[in-house]
Amino acid sequence: MQAKSARESRAIKAAMVLTPDANHHGTMFGGKVMAYIDDIAALSATRHARMPVVTASTDSVDFLHPVQIGQSVCLEAFVTWTHKTSIEVFVKVVAEDLLSGERNVCATAFLTFVAVDGDGRPQPVPPVRPETELEQFLHDGGASRAESRRTRRDLSKQLASRFGTTPLWQR
Repeated sequence: MQAKSARESRAIKAAMVLTPDANHHGTMFGGKVMAYIDDIAALSATRHARMPVVTASTDSVDFLHPVQIGQSVCLEAFVTWTHKTSIEVFVKVVAEDLLSGERNVCATAFLTFVAVDGDGRPQPVPPVRPETELEQFLHDGGASRAESRRTRRDLSKQLASRFGTTPLWQR
């Protein structure tokens, strides 16, 4: 498969933060931010694969700055690394005070998607070709992040096996 530039997968989403989007502190719900992150990352991964994708993993979402009611939130995503059927996407979330123009990076995250066919079977994806210094920096760390995800997934499988489906309060 021919490599695609990271630029080809770039996706941007912007929204105004309104009262229903916020908690009792007047800041955007973390879960709402996470839903936006998954949404824009899926769009980016689909753009790269040009086939359906499913979320396989979300690395830690690091909340760096609160987003206030009345601010805008802008998410930017692009593919940073691929491997066989998986696609790693980086997402940056920026909050902007629309009156002052002050902007802050409020969250970053890496997500991994798997391209699938109509029956849900994993499908090969094209490699990504980094072009900028930032894209190259993120691409260079892709294999080690993937290894960390495999280790974390193995631990999650062990925990799931150990705890099973019985509610903890019934043990």
